[in-house]
Amino acid sequence: MRVLFVEPPKDFWFIMGEYLPPPLGILQLAAYLESKNKNIEIEVLDCQAKQLDWKELEKYIESFQPDVVAPNALATCNAYTVVRTLELVKKVNPNILTIAGGQHFTATAQESLETYPEIDVIIRGEGEQTFVELVQALGEKSSFSRVNGISFRHKGKILHNPPRPLIKNLDDLPFPGYHFVEDVVNKYHFKMMAGSKAGYALIEGSRGCSHRCTFCSQWKHWAGIWRGKSPKRIADEMEFCYQNYGIRFLWLTDDNFGLGKNTSSLCDEIVKRGIADDVMWFMQVRSDDIIKHQDILNKMRKAGNRWVLVGVESHSSTTLNAFRKRIRPEDTKTAMKLLKENGIFAQATLIIGERKDTAESIANLREFVNDVDPDLAIFMILTPFPGTELYETAKRNGWIEDNNWANYDMVHAIMPTETLTREEVQEELYKCYRNYYGSLGRRFKGLFSKNKLKRKTYRYLASQGLLKELKNLFR
Repeated sequence: MRVLFVEPPKDFWFIMGEYLPPPLGILQLAAYLESKNKNIEIEVLDCQAKQLDWKELEKYIESFQPDVVAPNALATCNAYTVVRTLELVKKVNPNILTIAGGQHFTATAQESLETYPEIDVIIRGEGEQTFVELVQALGEKSSFSRVNGISFRHKGKILHNPPRPLIKNLDDLPFPGYHFVEDVVNKYHFKMMAGSKAGYALIEGSRGCSHRCTFCSQWKHWAGIWRGKSPKRIADEMEFCYQNYGIRFLWLTDDNFGLGKNTSSLCDEIVKRGIADDVMWFMQVRSDDIIKHQDILNKMRKAGNRWVLVGVESHSSTTLNAFRKRIRPEDTKTAMKLLKENGIFAQATLIIGERKDTAESIANLREFVNDVDPDLAIFMILTPFPGTELYETAKRNGWIEDNNWANYDMVHAIMPTETLTREEVQEELYKCYRNYYGSLGRRFKGLFSKNKLKRKTYRYLASQGLLKELKNLFR
């Protein structure tokens, strides 16, 4: 049997600049499938890294003649890219089993199977064990009815099998299958953060989140349970990427790995391996966590953590409470100050477009950001992703005005507020970026900062047409 995993041709999120991430989702699935069944021929095709277009993808499918095709589980804004991939597969051979998965298709399983005949099976939730059993059932020509965690068609009906229990010990998972993309692994990069020669790997330290933010699909997708890999297992994977592929920039993909004992132990593990001075790693952290565990920030910096993203979201306690974020605006300023004092690049993410937002409240957010003065700020528009509490609320109240999944990228306005139209929300996003990146004082401070990483980042940003790209959204 032949199984083909595909990273399809797609557009990148321009706010991130020039970056090419490894397709972690399918690399994990491929490695797990390989570990459980040595008799299956597995290939991973990264169209992005190989610079293949849709016609070349079609030729590859024709040449490989797979029995199963599964595209990378992409964000909601790339849902049509997944569908287009599977449509192409069915064009080549209608008998190929096509599989979709990930958060978007898990949340929209019924709707997606009703809408897209190109999709044969949707794997809901955690995919490793389900994928192995599904392929096994196909090989044995047995019914899919015993495979938990899938939705599929049978005799004209759409069936949803019971959910699959979560993997108890994530340490048991093999390292992602970078050997499947060994010929292009040196092309993965994130230019704004680490340049184009540092190499780039995504490291999964945990799955799930114990918090319940209304706009986040992560916690619900993982059943509201946080499961972490051991610090040793995470450091082993970091060292593996460094030693085998020369990768020096490592992104902890977790929405909330959290600080505290696990992070402290991870730092010890990285230092023990002797790679702390030669790698840079990035993570996302809550502001209250930074304050609570500020005693380990210096250790993190010495272990190679040079960049932290903080989900600030808003300056307003009312908005933060509506998001169920459970942080305070005053925590933001303290957290940013602590990061900077410890030589860690402090990035903030902000959200506009909450239902109560007005032009005045967003102007106040801009002033708040100026006062907090993060090293870097990313502004986003509140987006009702399927599977979130926000989506259910917005759908029930008729707030959603744009049902084009391609626009669910956090830079297109999907909903109005009580006082702002979608077009006005879009204009407010541009004003936020213009206020932040258009500041000559901020640009000067960034270009000549004592922090080498900040200098490099601002010089890179100076070469990008971010404001122009945002302005083009209005055309």
